[in-house]
Formats: sequence, structure tokens, C-alpha cells
Amino acid sequence: MNIEEKGVNPDFQFEAPLAPKRTRLQEFWLVFRQNRLAILGLFIFILFFCCAIVGLFMTSGPDPLFDPAMIRLQEKLRPPLAKPNLDSLRREEIPSLGFYLMGTDDLGRDVFARMLQGAWVSLTVGFVAVGISVLIGIFMGGIAGYFGQHHIRVDHILLTLLLISGTSLVMAHSIRFGAVLLCLTLAYIFYSFSTKNRSREKTFPSWAKVFRKNAVSVDTLIMRIVDIMLCFPSFFLILTVVALLPASIYNIMIVIGLTSWMGTTRFVRAEFLSLREQDFVAAVKTLGAGNFRIIFRHMMPNAIAPVLVSATIGIATAILTEAGLSFLGFGVPPPHATWGNILSDGKNFIFDAPWLTFIPGIAILIVVLSFNLFGEGLRDVLNPKLRERH
Repeated sequence: MNIEEKGVNPDFQFEAPLAPKRTRLQEFWLVFRQNRLAILGLFIFILFFCCAIVGLFMTSGPDPLFDPAMIRLQEKLRPPLAKPNLDSLRREEIPSLGFYLMGTDDLGRDVFARMLQGAWVSLTVGFVAVGISVLIGIFMGGIAGYFGQHHIRVDHILLTLLLISGTSLVMAHSIRFGAVLLCLTLAYIFYSFSTKNRSREKTFPSWAKVFRKNAVSVDTLIMRIVDIMLCFPSFFLILTVVALLPASIYNIMIVIGLTSWMGTTRFVRAEFLSLREQDFVAAVKTLGAGNFRIIFRHMMPNAIAPVLVSATIGIATAILTEAGLSFLGFGVPPPHATWGNILSDGKNFIFDAPWLTFIPGIAILIVVLSFNLFGEGLRDVLNPKLRERH
């Protein structure tokens, strides 16, 4: 039986299946590009990233194209776009561009070369510090959200205190007392494993049961640590720690990262608390998947959206913190140039050489604003409830 015998018009066109024509990434881009401020922030971020990478290669090495440490005392405090005095300079002291694009400082150093080097320092500090804080925040938030209902016993707390005290004494060269505490810790761990499968009621005496009581839940302990960390003013806490440690770019990155993980912890914990009660998590548990696979394969991808937004805005905060520390003299030590210490060097010449203050100050303002605008755009894209505004 053909189509005419069935009574169907041969010219009839069947509709195509209603399948999604765009990927999730394409949908995100369609929403993101409607936010012009976010597009502007992304463009400035890409420009800043390229300048930092180019500046790394142009200002480093034995014979850099732009030498940020070249001192020309006879050319100090030259304004932007000023041409050098070739009669008073050696050949290697002549700027590569043939003029001072952003002027010179009080030692005759090229501000443009120092800004290029400072861009790489700011980018490195921002990304590494946020990477440290995100890793700590995901770890702490995941534990609080997934294992929060579990309890910590009294002996676990005492064991941790003994371990910390013994390690601290060994590092403080009190090896004898530290070794005693560490030996006691190891002995108790061995004793706990050896009595793990025994009956609690018949094996342990009444005085020992006190140490095996539940003291506090995992969620309560982690969130109280977060509350304590949030009670301290972050910048002054960082300033105190940096003042006690040797001046180093690595110490700056580590200290900023270790004092800015609390927001990520709260975001991840809130997402995990809602996700662990979902049906797909219960189905994965029914199939026999382990906790590690459930957390990192099924729950973490669904909880990472607010972390990305927080990390983007956190990079701006880290850059601003590093600039503030360098301005106060506690940041990255010389000979590295940072936008903060360029700004600090220019504060004494704000009337005679205002470009030393305005150029790094405006650069910090634009870069921090771009990260904030980009983060707001990511928030709108990754949050389905906020997509309706666009």
C-alpha cells in the first residue's frame, strides 16, 4: 500500500524532532553576551592577561627588552612621552621605544617597564592565592556538607592537640618533649586500631568511655572555625602575619590564600547540604558507589558554579590586597616591581610627578573593576533564576 492509498498527501513535510539545537556552552554565551559590562570586563581581563604574559618575557632575562631595574639618575621624574637626553645616556640606557611612554620615577627607572613587570606579579599573586583558597574552601565545605552529621569524639580532639603540640615542639628545637608527645600519639593510634573491632561496652572501663563520647559534629566544628576566622579583620590579619614572615612573593600568595577560604567553604557547604538529599545521590549510593566518587563525580560538578563566581571576584580582592601590602612596604620585596610599590614611591612626588600615582592607581582600578564585572556576568549565566532578567 503506497502513500496515496493511505490518504496521505505526498507533499506533506514531517516536522523535525524537537531536539536542542544549542549546547550548554552556547546557551551560556548567548546570555553572557547580553551583559555588555561583563563583556567589557572579560575584554579587559584578556588584555591584562596578555600584557602580563608579554611583560614577563620582555622584562626578564639577562638582557631584557624593557629593563625595570635600569637606573638613570640624570633622567629622573621625566613626564610621559618625554624623549631621553641622548647626550647623557649610554647606549644600553636608551629606552627601547625611543621615549618614556609612562615617564620615569625618582631614580630614572622606566615606569612602563615597571608596570609590565608589576602586571605579572599581580596576576601571579591573584591566581595562586585564589587557587589556594578555593582548594581549602572546597575541601572544608565538602566535608562540612557531606559528612557534617558525623561526630568527633573527645579522644580525637585530644589526639589532634597532642600531634600539633609535638610537631610544634620539634620544629622549635625542643626535640625531647616533642618526641615524647609524638610517641604518645602514635601509641594511642595503634591502641585504637587494635581495639577497633571489640565490644565497646565490655572492653572499655567507665573512665575510658568518657574519652570516646561524641564531642561535636563535623559541620559545627568547621563552621565555628569559619566564624572565628571571619571575626578577624582580614587585611590586618594578613598584615600581622606578613610582618612576622620574611618578605617574599611566595609568602604573600600563601598568606592571602590561607586567610580568604571562608566564603568558598560556605558556598560549597550550602550546595552540598541541598545536593546530598537529591534523588540522584540516593540512586548512586544504592548502586554502591563510594563517598569519594559521589563527592567528586556527582556532587562537585553541580556545586562548582558559585565557586567560580567567588573565585573570579576573589582574584580582584587578592590583587587589591597585594597592592595595599606593597604600598605599606610589606609586599613583594625589591627588585620586583609591583603596582603597589610604584604607587608608594610616587606618593612623595604627587605634585611634582603625578603620573607616578595616577598610572598605577588607574591600572589597579580598571583591573579590579573588570574582574568584578566579569564575576557578576558569570553569576547571571550560572544562576538559572537570574537569567530571566536578560
